[in-house]
Amino acid sequence: MARPVAVVPALNEEASIGGVIEGIRAFDPTFDVVVVADGSTDRTPEVAAEHGAHVLRLPFNVGIGGAVQTGFRYAWEHGCEVVVRVDGDGQHDPAELGAVLAPVLAGQADVAVGSRFVGTDGYRSSRARRVGIRVLAWTVSAIVGQRVTDPTSGFQALNRRAIALFAADYPHDYPEVEATVMAHRCGLRLVEVPVTMRERGGGRSSINSLHSIYYMVKVLLALFVDLFRRPATPLEET
Repeated sequence: MARPVAVVPALNEEASIGGVIEGIRAFDPTFDVVVVADGSTDRTPEVAAEHGAHVLRLPFNVGIGGAVQTGFRYAWEHGCEVVVRVDGDGQHDPAELGAVLAPVLAGQADVAVGSRFVGTDGYRSSRARRVGIRVLAWTVSAIVGQRVTDPTSGFQALNRRAIALFAADYPHDYPEVEATVMAHRCGLRLVEVPVTMRERGGGRSSINSLHSIYYMVKVLLALFVDLFRRPATPLEET
């Protein structure tokens, strides 16, 4: 059986990427850590390689969706049965991977998402972003017919069925919200588990408070358009 893969998308995260890789190794040294350097102009690829990660270098910045899909495609092509996604900025604590993986390994879910809003502790971002997340959470919950509290979380575990879907098609730009709806429309089982997130270890977020309203409106429009699109076809069905 292929080793489990940890997909780590990273754009100019040289300050934090080494710690992220070491954290994943400390959780489970059998993981194949795959860092997708999304057009990084700093030493992110070199630092990742120095820490023993397999580095996929994208020649220019394609955005978080394209970087994540690249990692999922790698996992699919290498026969991986389980993938975790851990962002390269240090906000996701690899020590919590056990909780995120548990529903997938138990066969209870195809996608498990770590939510910072199921529990009560930890870093939760700015107030403006939290308001936007609540609006998106309410909208996504109404669409998928189950409670979703943290639709923008990228702290995830996926089984082979979910890997097949997201390796074939994954939303770009700000993808997590649309991916949740995509998973539902394709019949995947999704659960949230409580996790504690941390502040960024370095680098700079692609979304700040001034962009939160723009982000929310843009994603809501994308969700509306997605409702009229044909559901994506997983790779195993092509």
